[in-house]
Amino acid sequence: MLDTLTIRTQRTTASRLGELDPANIEFGKTFADHMFVVDYANGEWQEPQIVPFGDMAVSPANSALHYGQSIFEGMKAYRTVSGGVQLFRPLDNCRRLNLSAVRMCMPEIPEELFMQGLTQLVRLDSDWVPSQDGYSLYIRPFMFATDGLLGVRPSDTYRFVIITCPAGAFYNKPIRVRFEEKYVRSAEGGAGFAKNAGNYGAAMYPTKLAQQDGYNQLIWTDASEHRYVEESGTMNAIFVIDGRVVTPATSSSILDGITRKSVLQLARDWGMPVEERKVSVHEIVEAAQNGTLQEAFGVGTAATIASIAVIGFEGTDYSLPALTDAAFSRRVGKTLDAIRAGQAPDPHGWMVRV
Repeated sequence: MLDTLTIRTQRTTASRLGELDPANIEFGKTFADHMFVVDYANGEWQEPQIVPFGDMAVSPANSALHYGQSIFEGMKAYRTVSGGVQLFRPLDNCRRLNLSAVRMCMPEIPEELFMQGLTQLVRLDSDWVPSQDGYSLYIRPFMFATDGLLGVRPSDTYRFVIITCPAGAFYNKPIRVRFEEKYVRSAEGGAGFAKNAGNYGAAMYPTKLAQQDGYNQLIWTDASEHRYVEESGTMNAIFVIDGRVVTPATSSSILDGITRKSVLQLARDWGMPVEERKVSVHEIVEAAQNGTLQEAFGVGTAATIASIAVIGFEGTDYSLPALTDAAFSRRVGKTLDAIRAGQAPDPHGWMVRV
């Protein structure tokens, strides 16, 4: 582990925390005072530093802009009931970032550098971690190529940055989704399992079309036949069918979500049957028709649990039953909130104190 003192810190002279309205926090619009930055050059990571949040200069020929070598992660820090701050499964985010880096031909970041920079940054900006129920400090680690060269090849230089922003609830009511029957998010053998920027850019147009038709998001289907469920918007998709927790197995086209893994672990802890397998669109539609589809929801860092109220397919909308307090998605959401806030035991060691 790097010595904390080795990370040079330049503190801001004008904190913007006083400008934050805790009652009106819009996701991803107001950023904390500082950011962690480290460059990669000459085959190794250079001196890391923490500096005031601000713009960065890049060449117009920046290779990330032209050829898409850009990856990121999403994670959160939480205020505990005792007033401390905890990170949720940060090592999993570091490992997944490095999987994305390998896929996009980028350098891996050492775990100790990631963790030391992350914890020192969040500790410095700990006053930005909200204390209201359902709120957190969203953390965005990202890496991009920095060569100023028009050449279709991996960059020789990169920059890794961590920025943070306070965040509230992503969805404040159950959402409407539809199965995507034409466009593709990712194909087997592609980079769907990686959090690279291009995956998200390519998803925007079909999502916009769905929103114009009154849906909040899509349920992506496989690239070859559009027969099997993949993800729900920017989240993993989970269904409760006749008492069973069912979700598509991860693959090269499906992100291995950290919230997904946590939800499935809690289901197993509670003795619920969990099935990670191919899930067909027609299985979900048939379950909705015969009443065995009890719940459907997306899981991810930003939303945690996003309950689905309506699923559209081939021009028909299928409404799901209203959720009770005993519903699995509500129970698991409350349990995750309690673990993160230090109100419940953490038997799997998910939380890391800052």
